[in-house]
Amino acid sequence: MALDSAKVIAQGISKEGGLFVPESFPAISDEMFEKLIGMTYKERAAAILSLYLTDFTEAEILHCVNGAYTGTFENEDPAPLVEVKTGMHLLELWHGPTCAFKDMALQLLPYLLTTSAGKTAPEKTMVILVATSGDTGKAALDGFADVEKTKIIVFFPQEGVSPMQKLQMTTQTGNNVAVCAIHGNFDDAQTGVKNIFADESMKEFLAGADMEFSSANSINFGRLVPQVVYYVSAYCDLLKNGTLKKGEGFNVTVPTGNFGNILAAVYAKKMGVPIKKFICASNKNNILTDFIRTGTYDRNRAFYTTTSPSMDILISSNLERLLYHLYDNDTAAVSGLMDQLKKNGKYSISSDVLAKLQSEFYGGFCDDTATRETIRKHFKENNYLCDTHTGVAVNVYEQYVAETGDNTPCVIASTASPYKFAAAVLDAVKDENEAMPDNEFDMVERLSAITGTKIPAPLATLKDKTVLHKTCVHKEEMSGFIRDFLKK
Repeated sequence: MALDSAKVIAQGISKEGGLFVPESFPAISDEMFEKLIGMTYKERAAAILSLYLTDFTEAEILHCVNGAYTGTFENEDPAPLVEVKTGMHLLELWHGPTCAFKDMALQLLPYLLTTSAGKTAPEKTMVILVATSGDTGKAALDGFADVEKTKIIVFFPQEGVSPMQKLQMTTQTGNNVAVCAIHGNFDDAQTGVKNIFADESMKEFLAGADMEFSSANSINFGRLVPQVVYYVSAYCDLLKNGTLKKGEGFNVTVPTGNFGNILAAVYAKKMGVPIKKFICASNKNNILTDFIRTGTYDRNRAFYTTTSPSMDILISSNLERLLYHLYDNDTAAVSGLMDQLKKNGKYSISSDVLAKLQSEFYGGFCDDTATRETIRKHFKENNYLCDTHTGVAVNVYEQYVAETGDNTPCVIASTASPYKFAAAVLDAVKDENEAMPDNEFDMVERLSAITGTKIPAPLATLKDKTVLHKTCVHKEEMSGFIRDFLKK
């Protein structure tokens, strides 16, 4: 059933529990690319969004874009492209208020959601329900804090985020926010949230209070569209700086666990951006690597806590959308695979679909030791400091080049400030004999001193903030926590 974009964004997830996908993809003409090249990021965002949000007026889109990207990112440049060495470009997506790529979408989503709700359910309060492996939680909290007619509830794994990520969330202020740790991993939190979305008694409870659930996770299409923008923008910058000529292609490497960030690049290609290869980078939780290489997705495996925690995921929600496109929009086939995943913890795609997948995707992974060595190497050789997730992406990109000899220019999504993961990054760049400082903030100071890089202001001020959210529950208690908060 086709729905307007406002309904899709407000609802977040289908009533059956599936994910919304576009009926078709708008094409960017050569003439439009020419115009985009000369535009600012905000102008590019408005132009791309208008192709998808056809039920939004021009004024509404401009309101959303200007609200999201004015005065919120360093130097008013949300997604700068930095050439670290010949052919390797880092798309820095972490210059926003929470120092992670999620800001690119989650500064915009509150505007999209409140505009959508005004069209579809003006009398209701929207309850934003979020499961996070670290970065989405803080970015969503920052975007939705004290936004009228919204409440936001964030669940995160107690032992599955970095100390800096945890502080960012647990010190969040706002009369409409709740933050709760859970005993378990991100997949437990994500499954719990999905189950709560489908819970009929919870739906009745919300209806009685004139409330309605929505999502700030990448299962919400309103999260995905803003991410498409930065891949289109990166291509325009490659044309603008002369790296590419019209018609020439490039590769994209993305560190990913939930598959949303790399799926946004797939959608950019469907619009006409000439991406040749999608290089999917995983950490030790290499379920996506195995899937791309074998065609079998099997979450019946050990779960690892790594130095790149935002990728510590074994249930990649957005992969469902890719499967839908690979199976030529066959909903029955995808539903069958999802049923197998739910019942058996695994599924296998057909050989012809695997061939289609492998024609565009390369999957690789590396462990914490290799990530550390990559961070150290690129700081010493190229004077470029990257975080652990970006380190995984750079390592897998280099594996791909060594394996294939493909030196096509590549855009690597740099997804977080190195200061969000100061312990691991400092350990990579400090002298081998130097002792580690005792606490996270001393690590941040030492990292700045060693590398000559600036501590992002949003992180520098964290040590003076008070922890406000201290609750930790079992996954079975998540529903009760939500009800208690919404009754206040």
